[in-house]
Amino acid sequence: MSWAELLAIAVALAMDAFAVAVVTGLTVRPLTGGHVFRLSFHFGLFQALMPIVGWTAGRAVHRWIADFDHWVAFALLAFVGGRMVLGASAPADARRLRSDPTRGWQLVMLATATSIDALAVGLSLAVLGCAIAGPAIVIGLVAAALTLVGMLLGRRVGAWWGTRVEIVGGLILVGIGVKIVLEHTL
Repeated sequence: MSWAELLAIAVALAMDAFAVAVVTGLTVRPLTGGHVFRLSFHFGLFQALMPIVGWTAGRAVHRWIADFDHWVAFALLAFVGGRMVLGASAPADARRLRSDPTRGWQLVMLATATSIDALAVGLSLAVLGCAIAGPAIVIGLVAAALTLVGMLLGRRVGAWWGTRVEIVGGLILVGIGVKIVLEHTL
């Protein structure tokens, strides 16, 4: 596999992470360096680890998870997106108490949901007989970089749109989940 092909795969895999990062940048106020680091680091880490897991698992696991990986991603994104919509609909006092999507289980769910496709790529690389270390590093670094860019872009856009953007952000996450399901079922 050429570097250009690897980079194209890494960018394609990072698109969901980028979209979620834009939404996170839109909704987290104030957006700090800690938020940006946590999301970028974890999205990059999960995107790097999933191909390794997929590569290691082999064909038997691929047949098992390929039937429902899109539903897992949809469920995780719909859950987090739904919480964002409900949180935005809550009174101002309750909104201040909402959880931070760059921490805890929300972070793990988002990182998992946006990196499930990388598992399948790892399985494909195993079938092709490719080494995994280089591709995993490139995939992880590209995902981390695009997550950082997405969060900063989201922060700029969010400053113009105000607090109602959280509803839009939640709906975008649900939409990404629907897109993943449609891509795998149609």
